[in-house]
Amino acid sequence: MKDLILPEPIAAYFDADRQDGQAVARCFTKDGLVLDEGHTHSGLAAIEAWKTDSSAKYTYTATPHTLEMQGRSYTVTSRVSGDFPGSPLDLRYRFTLERGKIATLEIAP
Repeated sequence: MKDLILPEPIAAYFDADRQDGQAVARCFTKDGLVLDEGHTHSGLAAIEAWKTDSSAKYTYTATPHTLEMQGRSYTVTSRVSGDFPGSPLDLRYRFTLERGKIATLEIAP
């Protein structure tokens, strides 16, 4: 299996996801958006809080395995395993990039 080459801001996100809320927030534009589990998190403080809260609830690892490009957006399918209901499962992370950062991230099954 060959290694998946992700655009730098997306690779940085998956690296930061193993760390903490501050590391994840640094991957986004100042007015970045995350849409996850039916909620929208807008701005760096909200994104940091979202990551901090989800890390407090669940321990998980995300392993990206597929990358698709559609215009300005990139969809990464990742195997997510952890202590949450339904684990493991594949999630789709749809990223829109802007100026070397993530402008929007939508996470869906």
